[in-house]
Amino acid sequence: MLTEIGPVDIEVPRDRDASFEPVLVRKRQRRLDGIDEIVLSLTARGLTTGEVAAHFEEVYGAKVSRDTISRITDKVLEEMTE
Repeated sequence: MLTEIGPVDIEVPRDRDASFEPVLVRKRQRRLDGIDEIVLSLTARGLTTGEVAAHFEEVYGAKVSRDTISRITDKVLEEMTE
């Protein structure tokens, strides 16, 4: 899981009958919403996707692909057009 403080390992309990409903981290969620805000802030300041990826690796020790960064910014653009 990618968080504002860097990568965090999460142990998910086994759930054969699918009755477990997580509260803090949704099922199949790979990053917290705060990461999106950081990406948008850095992009708004004029950083390229490569520079944002390098920033995450340098500051947080987390690898975030350029494609993921583009998907985050594209999601916001879609919401703005709606």
